[in-house]
Amino acid sequence: MTIHSGERFLPARRALADDVYDAVLGLLMDQVIEPGSRASIDGIARQLNVSPTPVREALARLESEGLVVKQALKGYTAAALLDEAGLRHLFEMRRLLEPYATRRAATELDGGTLDRLGEVCDAMQRSGRATQSGDDRFEDYKEFAEQDAEFHRLIAEHSGNALLGDAIARLRAHTHQYRIYFRHGVVDETSEEHLAVLEALRANDADRAERAMRDHIDRSYARISASLSENAG
Repeated sequence: MTIHSGERFLPARRALADDVYDAVLGLLMDQVIEPGSRASIDGIARQLNVSPTPVREALARLESEGLVVKQALKGYTAAALLDEAGLRHLFEMRRLLEPYATRRAATELDGGTLDRLGEVCDAMQRSGRATQSGDDRFEDYKEFAEQDAEFHRLIAEHSGNALLGDAIARLRAHTHQYRIYFRHGVVDETSEEHLAVLEALRANDADRAERAMRDHIDRSYARISASLSENAG
């Protein structure tokens, strides 16, 4: 069976639970299910032509990632987007935690993890080029966004502090509420900033790695803020 939503098609050979999760995530990211609106289990199941069970499982997973909210007797609703102050607070927290985690990781990363980070950077450049020819839908930038998340996750996980890594992972879940518009060199800028972090990590230069990650987060905040302002105007 193939699950489809609009023009989005998912291969039947994948586990049904993963297919449904991807489909519902796409509906949220493309705002087919608008922020703050109800995410009906039965309605989504009918739209995807599946039983309610995998939809319920997908929504529970998305709740843990901060993309939907469950309320007693009301069911699930799509998480509201952070306002300007909420976005600023989110990036203030990332600015406090991620540069420090990167500094710690500079002396903790082994050769295998550094190689993996390099592979992720290379993959981001390839998927970024494909993204720029897309239509600004989630399926167009999904790979790039996942690779971006993996880059940050790998560094956080090797900070030597499991609680710090978990805190960073939870904060990053909120950034997925924003549709990132890959225009005006955003893909190239992000890739270059990641490479600067990676070069510092390869050199075991904790000071430079910390600065590079702080610069990346500052620039990411400026890009997302500008994109939101542009689309609100």
